[in-house]
Amino acid sequence: MTLDETRWQAVLARNSALDGTFVYAVSTTGVFCRPSCASRKPNRSNVEFFLETQQAQRAGYRPCLRCKPDEFTKDNHNLKRVITMCRLIEDSVPSPSLSRLAEQAQLSPSYAQRLFRSLVGITPKQYALSHRAEQARQQLTAGAKVTSTIYDAGFSSSGRFYETVPKSLGMSPSELRGGGSGVQIRFAVGTSYLGSTLVAATKRGVCCVTLGDEPRDLILDLQRRFPRAELTPGDVAFEDLLAQVISALEQPGAGRTLPLDIQGTVFQHRVWRALSLVPAGVTTTYSDLAASLGAPRATRAVASAVAKNPVAVLIPCHRVVRKSGALAGYRWGLDRKKDLLNRENALTPARSSDSPVR
Repeated sequence: MTLDETRWQAVLARNSALDGTFVYAVSTTGVFCRPSCASRKPNRSNVEFFLETQQAQRAGYRPCLRCKPDEFTKDNHNLKRVITMCRLIEDSVPSPSLSRLAEQAQLSPSYAQRLFRSLVGITPKQYALSHRAEQARQQLTAGAKVTSTIYDAGFSSSGRFYETVPKSLGMSPSELRGGGSGVQIRFAVGTSYLGSTLVAATKRGVCCVTLGDEPRDLILDLQRRFPRAELTPGDVAFEDLLAQVISALEQPGAGRTLPLDIQGTVFQHRVWRALSLVPAGVTTTYSDLAASLGAPRATRAVASAVAKNPVAVLIPCHRVVRKSGALAGYRWGLDRKKDLLNRENALTPARSSDSPVR
């Protein structure tokens, strides 16, 4: 097929993967569209193709109000700018200033800051700290010395390192250097209306809550998560912690005061904190959650962070649904998510305007 015929086939298939690579214009309407536009398909004889929206506009066509191809081009260009800033942060030691990032992206510093946060979900400074913390994690896991890791990861001082990194590592640098070796994690498995419930905790707080059908499978999953830690069945005193977590399943809102010891990036922790503010009996959407963080276009990043929540129910990721109201995916099974939401709706009727989930 000719190139134009290939493009026409993409238009017929509404192939969104080719959005941004070309636009098609219709002579009878005077409008140009993205390949994925959901508008009524035109006659092939009335269609011509352009590589860029500017070319279509110079030819006398106007952008489609439905698929807004001109806005897509702008968003795509802004995404490239943000990627440029991310790469500069990752490749620079020490981290570049906001002015330098803005200059590289050909933007003003204030707009560069707003654009970066709207797409990434965090500020350039937070991204730099998160990137350095991840570098430190990788080096320490590989057995590098803590002292050399501090400077190799781009930290200007040991004080700055210890102020920043342990918060995202979930364990001390020396513990991580040993691959978690020597870190004691106590655990126990109980039963709730959702099935088997595993609770694990370090000396700092709860690090894992998982749900399932078989206790053995939950324990094997815990071992995979912490392969070098010292896993110890909980004693009688630990049973009280298990009871508190199960109570959080049975009574919406309980368990909020339990200390947590969870690993995650700066952005993941922001999402998890926002999730913790969603009250029982109320649901939110990925897009609303992103907007609450000041990053309305970071919906996919928010969804990824929600999916990586390590403590079921204590961080209520089950309260996130699709914009349509339909259930989104749930790591521990959609049936459990439905049961949780229905139970919360039943026990907190004054707060919820949602109908039972079916």
